[in-house]
Amino acid sequence: MRQYHAAKAEHPGCLMFFRLGDFFELFFEDAIIASRDLGITLTRRKGSGDEHIPMCGVPAHSSDTYLARLLAKGHRVAICDQVEDAKKTRKLVRREVVRVVSPGTACDPSVLDSAENNYLAAVRRQDGNAGLAYVDVSTGEFRTVEMADAEVEGTLQSLRVKELLRPEAEDRLLDPSVDVADPLVPYTVTPVDGWCFDADYGERTLLETFRLHNLDGLGLDGKPLAVAAAGALVHYLRETQRSTLDHLEQPRFSAQSDRMVLDPLTVRHLEIFDPLYQETRTTLLDALDRTRTPMGARLMRNRLLRPSLDLAEVEHRLEAVERLCQSTIARTELQREMKNLYDIERLLGRITLGSCGPREVHNLGQSLHRIPALRELAATVEATRVRDVLERMDPVADLCSQIRETLCEDPSAIGTGGAISEGVDAELDALREIRRDSKSYISALEGRERRESGIDSLKVRSNNVFGFFIEVSKANLSKVPSHYQRKQTLVNAERYFTPELKAVEAKVLEADGGIAEREARIFEGLTASVVQRAARVRGSAAAIAELDVACGLAQVAVEGTYSRPRFNSDGEIRIEGGRHPVVERMLEQQGGERFIENDVHLDGSARLLALITGPNMGGKSTYLRQVALTAVMAQCGSFVAARSASLPLVDRIFTRIGASDHVALGRSTFMVEMTETAQILNTATDRSLVLLDEIGRGTSTYDGLAIAWAVAEHVLAKVRAKTLFATHYHELTALPDTHAGVINLHVSAKQAGERLVFLRRIQPGRADRSYGIEVARLAGLPPEVVARASEVLANHERDMRAASEGPEESTERDSDEESQGQSDRPALDENLRSLDLERLTPFEALWLLHEWKANLSD
Repeated sequence: MRQYHAAKAEHPGCLMFFRLGDFFELFFEDAIIASRDLGITLTRRKGSGDEHIPMCGVPAHSSDTYLARLLAKGHRVAICDQVEDAKKTRKLVRREVVRVVSPGTACDPSVLDSAENNYLAAVRRQDGNAGLAYVDVSTGEFRTVEMADAEVEGTLQSLRVKELLRPEAEDRLLDPSVDVADPLVPYTVTPVDGWCFDADYGERTLLETFRLHNLDGLGLDGKPLAVAAAGALVHYLRETQRSTLDHLEQPRFSAQSDRMVLDPLTVRHLEIFDPLYQETRTTLLDALDRTRTPMGARLMRNRLLRPSLDLAEVEHRLEAVERLCQSTIARTELQREMKNLYDIERLLGRITLGSCGPREVHNLGQSLHRIPALRELAATVEATRVRDVLERMDPVADLCSQIRETLCEDPSAIGTGGAISEGVDAELDALREIRRDSKSYISALEGRERRESGIDSLKVRSNNVFGFFIEVSKANLSKVPSHYQRKQTLVNAERYFTPELKAVEAKVLEADGGIAEREARIFEGLTASVVQRAARVRGSAAAIAELDVACGLAQVAVEGTYSRPRFNSDGEIRIEGGRHPVVERMLEQQGGERFIENDVHLDGSARLLALITGPNMGGKSTYLRQVALTAVMAQCGSFVAARSASLPLVDRIFTRIGASDHVALGRSTFMVEMTETAQILNTATDRSLVLLDEIGRGTSTYDGLAIAWAVAEHVLAKVRAKTLFATHYHELTALPDTHAGVINLHVSAKQAGERLVFLRRIQPGRADRSYGIEVARLAGLPPEVVARASEVLANHERDMRAASEGPEESTERDSDEESQGQSDRPALDENLRSLDLERLTPFEALWLLHEWKANLSD
């Protein structure tokens, strides 16, 4: 217990897994917490005096399963294991904390999602600015960035950070005991000594860890906050992992200006990673991800999260996708070959951290063995990025050969004798021969003893507790020879040993111990070879991931008939035949209606803001989202769902879509809406893309209309961001009459009796009505409610017309039919002139004829 208390004092805030025999035990408050969260029995043991200590435990051989469950609940666990052989000491076995496992440092495959990074982050704040560093211990990825303090929380959520380090004395530190499942705290918060966040200490730590002369090559010169955060991360990893960190890449500084910014709200509204309503496979990631390796899947996710603003980089990615689209055979063979690869990055991480067995190293060797075939196939694809990938795709042939020669084809655990191949070590081979011979000897001994004793059921057996023994049933005890010595009594049998059997046992045990020792030593040398070549292996894994993503995007482009986007410098967005990639894919899978294509044309002057009117369910939100997704896909290096697309590089996408409240923070639906709108107006630039859906609907009609009108004017006058503005305030459609840069668009829909037909075509001009009651009928409102709503609407519209027209206008309207017909004719002529006959469907034409005939009859 003194050992336990000493270890616990060094690791406050951690649950202590304390090794006792074949179990990891927990005591005191740790035991109470673990028994509750793991659903295991809480017992107790006697302490000093009358004290009883709460206690629970888990089997050491299956401890990973229990660790995974504790990590999922946000706990940190210190593993206190035996650090010396109990057979070689006559005193109490020494125990020490060998590693600390936390949500941000987990490397066990049972805990991690293979398609998503598991980030540990650290934040250093000062004077309204912040340095953020984040690392994936399982893969070695390590990045740093500096930003405004206000942007930190959004970035942490976008990255889906699992654990955050903050200075212990920071006044905004969240309570570490807060439930990690709380949506307000989506990560575990770990307080760290404040001095660990000192910039000078961080610089020394980074220089020492990565064996550098200075930080200039990392882009960290003059970035003290980023250096401080990165140094704190490395300090924490050295303290908790207690092993080499050679698999970590050098921290790379990423400027905010290098990538498109997608805040968590935008990521959620665009359904890039998660569906809004929990259906499966309805996200942009689902639509685009055709990767075959875990490394590629993680890179695909990261590209969607951080689309590039480097035009040369984007063009290189697009060129690779284009060439792979044309190279069908090479692409297919590459994907087939990559499907057989293991997760090289995470295998390397587990090997470097010393938490692996022979099977993981064997799998790494199998993956490295396939790289030459990948190189041969990729060499047939003529693209700048593919050539670059080939240069970085090192097969690490010397390591690959060493692994394949050292380990068995199907290696078992170290110490069993089935991990290291025959011929690798002469001493190990000799020990295994002794064990094989002893088994044959035991079999022969059993036969001889049966013959000499006359006991046909006599058996020679062994177990880990009693070693070797001769077992005789109770019925045959009278036949037991006098030289047998009793070892154990059972209910139905007696167990004996002989001097001869004891000598064989000693020989076998000595051989087993020697085998375990020799295998452990050979395996340790093999893992050291992997660690020495960690940088080469990591580089190959990164190159394979890039090739995997390019092949996957090419497959998507071919299947979906996507086109290569072109980029311009004049700020114009011109998309012809644009589609929503996710909705289109769903319609195809359901075998239903065809997705209706729509064009988009925005620029920085005459078409800066598009007002979109039309019925609910008509497709306004889909239209808004598909424009944003096209920009995201293009800057990720993907082809886009359109016949053609000419785009500028967008620095940020903002969305104000949907209605939601935040009860926990005391924010109403309208307050949330206004907060999001304020962020857009205060942050967007003339290089941004803004999507506004129903601004002002959370308050009274006139308040909402006034706010929506003012927001539109502010975008035109100050922000100058290209904006799509969907609204049901038809009064806003008068903006083009008084403001330059505004255009009206509407979603077409037709009504046949009580049936509303959505044509889903975006056309110039304003909508004539919102069809709200018709949509309510489709939603299943009771017929009497729909009928009453129609009556109230008709009365309201009649009153409004009477108030606006006055008695004289009403009299004039009842004048002769000839003047009425003459006034209708110019409108009909204008409608005919505006028709695009090349794209008019027969169904649309039929509805137009029906509508014109009805108007003329009236």
